[in-house]
Amino acid sequence: QVHLVESGGGLVQAGGSLRLSCAASGRTFGSLNMGWFRQAPGKEREFVAAISWSGGSTWYVDSVKGRFTISRDNAKSTVYLQMNSLKPEDTAVYYCAGKDRLMSWTPTSRTAYDYWGHGTQVTVSS
Repeated sequence: QVHLVESGGGLVQAGGSLRLSCAASGRTFGSLNMGWFRQAPGKEREFVAAISWSGGSTWYVDSVKGRFTISRDNAKSTVYLQMNSLKPEDTAVYYCAGKDRLMSWTPTSRTAYDYWGHGTQVTVSS
């Protein structure tokens, strides 16, 4: 079993930055492909970014390309989401998710992940 804990959310003005962290325990972090998703009130949970187990490949939803950066530190068992130039439409609860790298994986699909954190709230004021 994998335990994921997100942190780093908060209230920020439009144009500001936040860095989210997701710490993993219970399994070798380097064996997991990781993703970030978000869910705004009244909307479905949507893909934001993903990173392969080695960090060699990344994926982003078009709306965050050039503003958000996903990265990971396998020695610290942590995945990060650096969010710059934040917009009010980025307001949501952000979740990290994990998937065993030996299993079939579609990075952008929320159904492809087996492990989820409880989320951290990001609020961007205009």
